[in-house]
Amino acid sequence: MNKLLSDALEADYVMVRDVSGGCGSMYQVLVVSSKFQGVPLVKQHRMVKDALKAEIADMHGLTVRTMTPEKFEAAKAAQGGQ
Repeated sequence: MNKLLSDALEADYVMVRDVSGGCGSMYQVLVVSSKFQGVPLVKQHRMVKDALKAEIADMHGLTVRTMTPEKFEAAKAAQGGQ
């Protein structure tokens, strides 16, 4: 999923976390891309889901979080650079 999202959205950062307890049916995804600049949040999430269309068919759930690079850097700074 990381490569699919990186390629489809020209992402600067992608984090995919399996939150299903190991069975691979629920995921949390964070995608940071300049392609999200000026795009409404709902459309950003749709862009992610469109990139994962085939994978989503086999999932029980998906939580999506999207950010522009600027917003991501600001969020990291607010958390002390973590």
